[in-house]
Amino acid sequence: METQSEADVGDYLKVFACTAVMLQSILSFILNSNLTKSTQITIGLIFNLVKFTAPAFIFGILYTSIRTSQKQLQFNYHSYLSQQLHNLFIPTILWTCWYLLVMPQLQQHGQFTNWQTWLKQFFSGNAAPHLWYSCMMLQFIIFYPLFLKLITWVNHSSKKCSLVISLAIIGQLLWLVIYRQLVFQGNTVSSWYWLDRLGISFLIYGILGSLAGHFRQQFSQLIKRFSPVIILVWIIAYWWINHQLLQYGMPIKLEHATYYQVSTTLYDLATICLIALLAFNQISHSRPWLRLIHFLATYAYRAFLGHIFWLELLWLNLEKIFSKLNPLLNILILTILTWLLSFACAIMFHVISQKIKTVLQLN
Repeated sequence: METQSEADVGDYLKVFACTAVMLQSILSFILNSNLTKSTQITIGLIFNLVKFTAPAFIFGILYTSIRTSQKQLQFNYHSYLSQQLHNLFIPTILWTCWYLLVMPQLQQHGQFTNWQTWLKQFFSGNAAPHLWYSCMMLQFIIFYPLFLKLITWVNHSSKKCSLVISLAIIGQLLWLVIYRQLVFQGNTVSSWYWLDRLGISFLIYGILGSLAGHFRQQFSQLIKRFSPVIILVWIIAYWWINHQLLQYGMPIKLEHATYYQVSTTLYDLATICLIALLAFNQISHSRPWLRLIHFLATYAYRAFLGHIFWLELLWLNLEKIFSKLNPLLNILILTILTWLLSFACAIMFHVISQKIKTVLQLN
């Protein structure tokens, strides 16, 4: 049984996604080095292995939000936004300002030259390579009441649930067809980057995450019953996305590993189900680290925001050492150090902010 102080499926997904997105950033850094063909391919395969981060974050956020909302007698949108303001929006604003003002070299799709372009970079998630996640994910926080209304409408009707899932799948397939025809076929991905910032691109994961959070018992039974099928789908989908990436030839370009493919959608959903399967198994056996997972999930988003800062700092200061080591060893070292520093920083800032808040209230 999931308790408020212990982890749920959403917590597992957030921690896995946060760790995986840090690894994605590190792989991008390492790939810019002078690497052999085999090392480039290995990095491409690892990158595809963790190509589930945005869907897992969204699925996890909606899963936990729906689960906790159902324990409340009445949902208060104002209180909800107030809580998310401190947990998500303020850290996003502060880190975005830091990247733009202190580390402007990290900007994507151009540089700001005046206050108008500064605002564009700020709100578009272009302040750093990873902030497009924030631009997109925060939309799900703002429009959360719509998902809550959807769940209220579905209630406990299996027919309505099946209808919503069917429409979500059809909508996703149509979106993938449109993307392939308008963007990918024309080799104009870079000029259509705004699509990454639209929550509608990942709507299926929000819908399925909400339904999974509502029908927790049925979701648990379903993935346990069909776990061999899920594993088979995962293997096939992983082979498929790697085959598609390698078809572009050398050098390996990670932008070719896009979310907007049927293969990637299958891989992401299968990976989410496998992480959920692990979570349900550990929750049912009351594993001792459930509280730790819940604790880490609380800081996962804030650790995600700051990880590029620590990665850049480590790379600049230890570049001479890294140049003498095997690239794969560099990946391992950077992943461990970036993860530890990012979570430590997130926890420390939270403790400091709480103490400041307490002092202000006393005064």
